[in-house]
Amino acid sequence: MPIAHRGDVDLFFEVFGSATDPVLLLINGLGSQCINYDEQWCEKFAALGYRVIRFDNRDVGLSSKLDQGAYALRDMAGDAVAVLDAASVERAHIMGVSMGGMIAQRLAIDHGDRVLSLTSVMSSTGEPDYGQSSPEALAALMVKPARTRDEYVDNQVAERRVYGSKPEWIDEAYLRARAARAFDRCYYPGGIRRQMQAMMRDGDRADDLRSLTVPTLVIHGDRDTLVDPSGGRRTAELIPGARYVEIEGMGHDYPAAVWDRWVETWADFVRSAAARDYRAGPGSGNLRG
Repeated sequence: MPIAHRGDVDLFFEVFGSATDPVLLLINGLGSQCINYDEQWCEKFAALGYRVIRFDNRDVGLSSKLDQGAYALRDMAGDAVAVLDAASVERAHIMGVSMGGMIAQRLAIDHGDRVLSLTSVMSSTGEPDYGQSSPEALAALMVKPARTRDEYVDNQVAERRVYGSKPEWIDEAYLRARAARAFDRCYYPGGIRRQMQAMMRDGDRADDLRSLTVPTLVIHGDRDTLVDPSGGRRTAELIPGARYVEIEGMGHDYPAAVWDRWVETWADFVRSAAARDYRAGPGSGNLRG
């Protein structure tokens, strides 16, 4: 299996699509394994001519566990760069969801030369006045770690009922199967606490976001109560020229019902940014990678 190395940290990753296509790197959220980016969803991007890379963040899935370590989002952004290096990718389109959006922002801030475009989804800026959780969503997130496989699966479904998309988009059988697969692959609740601490250590990114020049798309669901849509709106407000798209009916998840719109929205954004890049002439960059 492909593994990227960064010091003592090993990072599992998988690739979809042709080696000659421009790369879309997907970054996961809190405690989320790379398999949460469903294979069929990844293949939709690949079908449009993009090489998709998904990977397990440190402290989750098949990547290294750091029982004795403390780290910040800057370190996790460095992990993403290590994955690009291992895949021999000079520059990539970066998409992060939830905490992954924060890591993607930090990657664009600290390693802008590696970023073709930034897509920040259901995320926020680190400012305390934006993107806060509702009391109910926070309580669901902070529930005690499951002790059994069945309890874990039940908790995952219960969480989606609190902060997920509208009920008719929730496929309980699919959620249960995906949660069971994640539990069997690697259930490791200890990493969630350290990832939460990494988010807190990163703090307010507002000033850094104002200085970004990378083409940026921000996506949020209007039903998101775990990261309030104000977090996405604020992200788009701060980054010069960012495009903001709010998906009606979507919560803090990505059910199959939104896949086509999400992929089409992203592809349109990249095409538009590439057209602007082309009109700007030589030396302006190359969004095709």
